[in-house]
Order: sequence, then structure tokens, then C-alpha cells
Amino acid sequence: MDQYMQAAYEEALAGRSEGGIPIGAVIVRNGEIVARGHNQRIQKGDPILHGEMDALTNAGRRSASFYRECTLYTTLSPCIMCSGAIVLYGIPEVVIGEDVNYPGEVDFLRSRGVKVTILNDPELIGMMKEYIDENPAVWNEDISVEL
Repeated sequence: MDQYMQAAYEEALAGRSEGGIPIGAVIVRNGEIVARGHNQRIQKGDPILHGEMDALTNAGRRSASFYRECTLYTTLSPCIMCSGAIVLYGIPEVVIGEDVNYPGEVDFLRSRGVKVTILNDPELIGMMKEYIDENPAVWNEDISVEL
């Protein structure tokens, strides 16, 4: 796991320690982490505060040219909402920690010209599987699935 995915993983662990879903993300520009975030739907009662959305929020107001120079690292494959935000802001590259527990919208991202790399890191896969097994109702709520 490189330093950027490690930082996203640390965000996921922070979310978990707060009682939330362990998904983290960082935004990198020119080799520097410019924003961090983690899923805070439970902590803040915000239905759209996924890890990627939190990182974008924490990046603050930026120009389109800023985002075109960024790579987003996320521990889990992004949903359609987060993928839409990635495309909207023109982020050209996404590195995904794993897509085993949730396939996300990789095809959509690629169809819009986003370079996608999937690591399928065993530690990240295990972390999400454990969380999903322990919290199926919360997980299904996060991805809008009825039990």
C-alpha cells in the first residue's frame, strides 16, 4: 500500500473509531495530499457524506483546473454519487483500494475518461468485509439497498 492509499486507510480507520463506516479518501495534487475525508453518514446524519464527498468538501472551493491535476484515492470503489462528483469536477484519475465488497461504478468512470486503478488490497478487503458482516443494516442503508 503506497503512502496515499495508507492515508485513505487511516481515514477509514478514523471513521470506524467514530462509530461510522470505514471508508476513507484522499485527494492528491502534485504529490501532496490536499484533502482527506471519511464516510460520516452515521456521525453527522448526512446521507451524502461518503468518504469521497467528505474529501471533496474538505478540499474547499477550488477551480476546475485544480481538480484536473488531482488523483483521488479511495479505500472502496465509489458509488454513482461519488463517481458523478469525480466526473463533474474533472478528476482524471482514481485509485481504488478494493472493489470486492462493493463493485462501485468503475465502468461509468472509465466511460467518462477517468483512469482507474484497482488494488484489491487484502487488508482493505478484510476491513470492509468485517464491517459489513457486523453491520449489514447500516451497510445496506449506505448503498441504498433494502434488507
